[in-house]
Amino acid sequence: MTTWLLSLVPVYGAYLVFAATFLSCLALPIPSSLIMLAAGAFTATGDLALTSAGLAALAGALAGDQTGYGIGRLFGAGLLARLETAGARGKALARARRLLSDRAGMAVFLSRWLFSPVGPWLNLVAGAGRFHWLPFTLAGIGGEAVWVGLYVGMGRLFAANLEWAGDMISSALGLVAGLTALVGLGLWLRHALKERAA
Repeated sequence: MTTWLLSLVPVYGAYLVFAATFLSCLALPIPSSLIMLAAGAFTATGDLALTSAGLAALAGALAGDQTGYGIGRLFGAGLLARLETAGARGKALARARRLLSDRAGMAVFLSRWLFSPVGPWLNLVAGAGRFHWLPFTLAGIGGEAVWVGLYVGMGRLFAANLEWAGDMISSALGLVAGLTALVGLGLWLRHALKERAA
């Protein structure tokens, strides 16, 4: 299916990129990052315009975020209660709640590109929890801009070897996530030791 979708990128261009990022932000299993890489590669060959590919990806992602937030706001706790009973989704929702309660704006920003699997669930939790719309939207715009810029830009830069570019981005994001967790653990330990000493 992925090969078929990628073959549609030069045909449907910005429309497909928009749809892929929109649907992936609603937790549907769409290879949006790979589609953005391919779109970036097609901008290098002149089959797509860089501006339209980038703006379509960003607009789709932001529309998906806002739709998820709106669904959470509209259906609230009842929807979350039903979703939490489903194994992996329940774990993702619990993680989204923890992230949102600890560092709301930073959680929204990072869940757009660094911890992207939790992003759609964080949208629902933010809406259901009545998290303020403006901070949610501003953090989302920043995070989605990083996500789109990384993948479309790397696709354009490494058009000749997309598989390598995708592997490199995944490895780099894994390293950043590991370092972020390490710094967070260090800060938590420092705080815990200070409290214990006091």
